[in-house]
Amino acid sequence: MFDWALFGSALLSSTLFPGGSEALLLYRLHQGDDPVTSVLTATAGNVLGSLITYAMGRFGREAIQRRSEKTDQHIARAERWFKRFGRPSLLLAWLPIVGDPLCLVAGVLRVGVPVFLLLVTLGKLARYAVLAWVM
Repeated sequence: MFDWALFGSALLSSTLFPGGSEALLLYRLHQGDDPVTSVLTATAGNVLGSLITYAMGRFGREAIQRRSEKTDQHIARAERWFKRFGRPSLLLAWLPIVGDPLCLVAGVLRVGVPVFLLLVTLGKLARYAVLAWVM
């Protein structure tokens, strides 16, 4: 049976809303769930959430211009990361604080969807796989 709670937690935690799916993943693994299935479920939800954030950047430029000061600071930090490290910085989209704005900036800068999905998926999959392995 598909773990919608883990998927939803991962999805929400990878949008601009705060949250953490890692704790639920570790709980599921502690309860004996299949690590591969759990990691793939969390990764799928997390990547979809990042894609939503990317779409917000790509199609919501005007709304982004009216953002709060705190969001301005996060976006500015993500833009600096993106300018310094380029597309490979999307491998770090799983990082707290800077990861979600990186996805938003990638949308604003119109990074190609295939490249975005590949890099974000690799980074998020690696993060969940390491968590499962450590568990």
